[in-house]
Amino acid sequence: FLMIRRPPRSTPKPSSSASDVYKRQHMRGRLFRDLVKNNKEPLSILGTVNAYSSILAQKNGVKSIYLSGSGVAASSFGLPDLGFTKLEDVVEDARRITSACDLPLLVDIDTGFGSSKSIQNTIKSLEKENVAAVHIEDQVDLKRCGHRPNKKLVSIVEMQDRIKAAVDARTDDDFVIMARSDALAVENEEMLLERINSYVEVGADMIFPEALVSLDGYKKIAVASSVPILANITEFGKTPLFSKKELHDVGVSMILYPLTAFRAMSKAAEKIYKELSSKESQEHMLEQMQTRDELYDYLSYHKYEKEMDDILNKKDE
Repeated sequence: FLMIRRPPRSTPKPSSSASDVYKRQHMRGRLFRDLVKNNKEPLSILGTVNAYSSILAQKNGVKSIYLSGSGVAASSFGLPDLGFTKLEDVVEDARRITSACDLPLLVDIDTGFGSSKSIQNTIKSLEKENVAAVHIEDQVDLKRCGHRPNKKLVSIVEMQDRIKAAVDARTDDDFVIMARSDALAVENEEMLLERINSYVEVGADMIFPEALVSLDGYKKIAVASSVPILANITEFGKTPLFSKKELHDVGVSMILYPLTAFRAMSKAAEKIYKELSSKESQEHMLEQMQTRDELYDYLSYHKYEKEMDDILNKKDE
């Protein structure tokens, strides 16, 4: 029995210098920051729910990707985004993605998975897996989806403590700590601005104001804040589907499309399941499918097959 294992792309190659290894392990945070800073338009960050979707993204021109807490819950466990998943679930999905794909990955860590010590463990665990950035939010631990009602927030001081714990835990200064706030829906715009400024004061590198409903809301934050702003343009939520130009014009630096591809994949699969359960054949569906050759191309199948053939030929010599 032979197994050809693909070495993770995120694993550094052997080097005579320990510092070179360290640099390679910590380059994705720097890349993420550079993309945010140097892009002429807001950086598009696209959701990927597994390793294969991250490969599809990378090979089709995407520059940065995202692992959503909702995506982990739905795709890996068939559960809603209501805090069912644990740190190890998120770390495992992140590990698979960063091993398959070189793009900088932003990860949703909800409220940090517990106390300050737990938050520090979260940061260390994800930094170890070559994640570029995380966002942590100011909801209570029994959190809800940012576009659902009845959310509750912790105090400003408690959220500041979460951010400080995250900042203190990182070993790479380029690893991005992004602060998300749900204050607009729970409190008001004035409190949102107050919270955002207080989060930046204690070390948040970037900010994520959730469920905004107007371009003017982003503009006010951009005027008041000194750090990059992320707009979550998720479908079927509270925020209108603003264009890149509209968001650029009001000072937004990043646009998150957290589950766009996942929703499209799910709808396509749903259609196939419905039709195939009642049809005689799938022949009429072929045009909707990725071909075997296309799949093999994305997975470098023939390269690995050749490696296996080489091993078998040597054994036969």
